[in-house]
Amino acid sequence: MENILKYPVSTEKGLKLMQEENKIIFIVERKARKADIKKAIEEMFSVKVEKVNTLIGREGKKAFIKLHKDNNAMDVATKLGLM
Repeated sequence: MENILKYPVSTEKGLKLMQEENKIIFIVERKARKADIKKAIEEMFSVKVEKVNTLIGREGKKAFIKLHKDNNAMDVATKLGLM
């Protein structure tokens, strides 16, 4: 499962999404499906994922992961060393 998630995105927009919408952004494997991404995040960080949206851009495939309201994206970012 770890090879699905490549690295987190820590841009200004990403930080804003974390604070306002409880979302975290990851660059993921291009062939990864939304269900695979959801499972990887839930297992790795012990959180509940509400929704996953993906976007293919220059950097690769971006996954916008909305966490359940009981989980805080800032806590996940702290575990990752983004904060």
